[in-house]
Amino acid sequence: MSISRALPADAHRVSALAIETFPLACPPGTTQENIDQFCTAKLSPESFEAYLADPRIRIWFGGHGDELLGYVMSVSGEPDDLVIAEAVSARPTVEISKIYVRASAHGSGIAQQLMSVAVENARAEGAQSVWLGVNQQNERANTFYERNGFLVVGERRFQVGDSLEEDFVREKVL
Repeated sequence: MSISRALPADAHRVSALAIETFPLACPPGTTQENIDQFCTAKLSPESFEAYLADPRIRIWFGGHGDELLGYVMSVSGEPDDLVIAEAVSARPTVEISKIYVRASAHGSGIAQQLMSVAVENARAEGAQSVWLGVNQQNERANTFYERNGFLVVGERRFQVGDSLEEDFVREKVL
């Protein structure tokens, strides 16, 4: 498996992967309509073009050859949400905004590779911590983050379409 930094030309490919993998992280009660609304608003090719144009945002993807299996997106800077800003203890900080892997690649090690690249990049940029939000019902993801040293430091509500989901805020001090 190889990991590559996403370039503007990759926006459509990463968007397609994001739209495919986002539902895997949603709790069972999340409606398809809400998932579709979120994907249209946050995971469209145009959204990824904007993300890749933002100097605070880094995206990496991994896979075999032309087949993308997973991606991670990090965002440097102070959290916009006051609840998160109060929960995260170490500054400067970087958010691991998105990390998703195709179901067929679960257990392959690609999520670990992607996380390692994002954390090492944050460290190289001088971050003292990395943080993320994860649905409280996503046991697989919560176990992965615990293994990677992310501790629960708070909670937030996360909008998916018309639904407000309950997330843990997790932080890893570097």
